Order: sequence, then C-alpha cells, then structure tokens
Amino acid sequence: METAATTIRANEKRAKKPFRQRLLEQRYLLLMLLPAFIWAVLFAYLPMGGLYMAFINYQPMLGSFWTNLFHGEFVGFQWFDYFFSNGDFLIIMRNTLASTLLTLIVSFPVPILIAIAVNEIKGAVFKKTVQTVSYLPHFISWVIAANIIVTVLSSGGIVNDVLKWLHLTRDSILFLQEGKYFWWIVAIGNTWKEMGYNSIIYLAAISSINLDLYEAAKVDGAGRFKQIVYVTLPHLKPTIVILLIFSLGGVLNAGFDQHFLLGNGLNQDYSDVLSTYSFRYGLQNSMFSYASAVGLFNSVVAFIIIVIVNFASKKINNQSLF
Repeated sequence: METAATTIRANEKRAKKPFRQRLLEQRYLLLMLLPAFIWAVLFAYLPMGGLYMAFINYQPMLGSFWTNLFHGEFVGFQWFDYFFSNGDFLIIMRNTLASTLLTLIVSFPVPILIAIAVNEIKGAVFKKTVQTVSYLPHFISWVIAANIIVTVLSSGGIVNDVLKWLHLTRDSILFLQEGKYFWWIVAIGNTWKEMGYNSIIYLAAISSINLDLYEAAKVDGAGRFKQIVYVTLPHLKPTIVILLIFSLGGVLNAGFDQHFLLGNGLNQDYSDVLSTYSFRYGLQNSMFSYASAVGLFNSVVAFIIIVIVNFASKKINNQSLF
C-alpha cells in the first residue's frame, strides 16, 4: 500500500511540472519527432491550400502557381454542381463503390485467416516459407503486378487453360475486355497483392496473447478450432475493428494504379473510378479546377464516413479509433 501511495504521489508530482520543464526533459524525443512533423507540414498540410482551386476557374499562366491560384475567377460551387449534374457522376460512383466494397468483402477477412493459419503452423521452416511467399507480392509495383494479371488472364493464359481443361468453357474468355469481370479482377488482384503484408498486424496481435489462456482452454477440453474461436478471435477483435474503420474510411479510394493499368477502352464503363476520372480531366484535359473539386468531394465524404463508422463502433462495441 505504501509503495502504491508513493508511486501515485510521484506521478502527481511529475504531472504538476511546468510545461516548459517537461518540454526540456523530452527534448530528445521531440527532436526525433521533428522530421516527421516537417514532412507532414510540407506534404500533407501545406498542399491543402491548393484546395482553393476547386472554387475558382484556374487557368495556368506565366508566373508562380500561387499567383495564378489566388487571382483566378471565383466560381463557388460551380464545379461541384457540374460534377453532380452531368451523366458521369452516377457511373463513376457506381464503379467506385462497387469496386471498393467488393475488394473490402473479399480482401478484409483473408489476412485474418492467413495470420491464424500461420500461427497454427508448427514447423518453423514451413511457417517462414509461407510468410515469405505471401509477403512478396506487396513489394512489387502495380505495373509489374498488372502485367502478371494481364498475362494470367489473357486468351492463352493459365486461367483460360485451366477452364478449358476442366471443360468449363470451349473458347477463351477475354476477361479484361468484358466489363462484368473487371470488379472481381481488381478485388482478387488487391487481395493477392496485399494479403500477406496486411496479416503482419494480426500476427503481432496474436503474439501478444497470453499463452496461459490457450493452456487453460486445453484443460477445459478445447481443440485447436475452439481455441481459435474462443481465445484468438476475441483478442483480435480490437485490431479488426480499428482496421475496419480505416478500410471503410477509404471506401471511395478504389485505387488509382490498378484501375488505370488494368482499365482500357473496352471496360471503361466499369473501370473508371473517382481517381482515374480526376486524373483524366485534371492532367489529360487540363480541367484542373474540376479535378480538384472531384478530389475534394472524395476526401470530404471519406472523412464523414470515418467519423460515422467510428461513432457507431464506439457505441456498439466500445472500440474506436478516437
């Protein structure tokens, strides 16, 4: 009791230290934080001044970017109105939501299953081999990954060869030339590329579980499956909830690289999402203000979704991001 009281008094004494003194004591930690702070200001907060472009008719001319930006004709919400009223909005939103939600449904459970499966593997060599093989796709660029996917799904690719061998089709299926397959291709491609890397977080969470809980479950007669259900998954729940909030917050971020590299003129009605649409109008058609408005719409909706999902999770599961 005396030790606990001494600890409490010491904590209270530290808490009463002046801000300047605490700042001085933690100067080395703050110095280590400084590069990250500078990076965030330069590349995350300072560029937000360019969001003003979404409310003007920006025309690049001679002179600095900021001069052209703040001397542009103010048009208010004209670009947003144009985006919502033209025929592209419904198609773009359909593609973005369908592709992202399908990817989320397919790819979110897979890293959890991989982490649990790897944790259950007893052989160290085989476990390391599985981890290495599943991690590798994350470290290749989407340019290479897209070429692999195109090759595998081509008319002479392995997928068509297997389908013919199983007598499921007589003619080759042109997967990337038919829009109805595109969302599934992106969802499976995203899952294949990121499943191993995303499982690292769950493996770290599993490694922190007290082994005595598994021993107690064995004593109660629980097999390996019941240990997973009643010990592993409940302890993974907070991690799952936090990552799900992050994933739902990016529901309008379907991914530029995969859609741009796998999309073509034949599947554009299914492959064109907010990011590729903004790129096409911003850089290819030089409608910078319109592209900025589309990007700002994407960011605002993502922020609102994160706040709503976080609030709902806090109320239902008492687990939240903030």
